[in-house]
Amino acid sequence: AFPKLTVLADLKIMDAGAYEVMKASEAGADIITVLGATDDSTIKGAVEEAKKQGSKILVDMINVKDLAKRAYEIDDLGVDYICVHTGYDLQAAGENPFEQLQTIKRVVKRAKTAVAGGIKLDTLPEVVKAQPDLVIVGGGITGQADKKAAAAKMQELIKQKSLA
Repeated sequence: AFPKLTVLADLKIMDAGAYEVMKASEAGADIITVLGATDDSTIKGAVEEAKKQGSKILVDMINVKDLAKRAYEIDDLGVDYICVHTGYDLQAAGENPFEQLQTIKRVVKRAKTAVAGGIKLDTLPEVVKAQPDLVIVGGGITGQADKKAAAAKMQELIKQKSLA
């Protein structure tokens, strides 16, 4: 129905990377998530299959303990994006992804950076200021009464900051 939209399949793959990426790509996914906590062979398999399929791999760093070390290692595996992600439970405890984003921006040289988790209209200016390559918003839109207006306002803020 929306052929120009980029579809992110948030599969959080932990095993069988190549197979999962093949199936998600066949279903129309443009970007597929793999967890950074998995082993390198799963990530490598996902990357190889994504190249065959014309899709991209985003590694979600949720719950990775040594963020800088693992981001550095993953950057060498040929992934397209490395994403800091503050999980819902940690958001409730007051955590946000901004410090983590700065950490991966310091060590990542090849992949693009992405951020997810806890992004709302009031936190978006801080996110945009950190200059990630990709911003992923879930509840900041779906939790609003007027989802279309919230998404439009976020898009407007991102465009304003990226042109500045």
